[in-house]
Amino acid sequence: MHMKASDHDHGPKTVPVTFILEDPESLTGDASKGTVECLGAVGENILEIALENGINIEHACGGVCACSTCHVYLEVGEDACNEPEDDELDRVEEAPGIQINSRLSCQTVIEDESPITIKVPAWNRNAVKEVPH
Repeated sequence: MHMKASDHDHGPKTVPVTFILEDPESLTGDASKGTVECLGAVGENILEIALENGINIEHACGGVCACSTCHVYLEVGEDACNEPEDDELDRVEEAPGIQINSRLSCQTVIEDESPITIKVPAWNRNAVKEVPH
């Protein structure tokens, strides 16, 4: 299942977002892209920004907070993002390698224009992902 484009308005893309990719080859198809710098918008979630910039963060449930495959680490910018809700916290508990800064990228929404840094762990991929025939 793939996430569909959001149906809510976003502000202009003015928020600096840096992705640190532990396994850039599997996430982007390019082993040299260990860090990707891009811009996001207030109101946009981290998964949307990643996908728009060619970073294939897994999202088996389509970005509706029903799994933990889009688990990432919010390294910088906690105050620039929304607080996690109970549903997200419940899903994060199911993810491997949880840390105090663990978030689901589909639920992490930008709320202010401070810089954000996200680390995408090497194991963030769906081993049983269906491949189109």
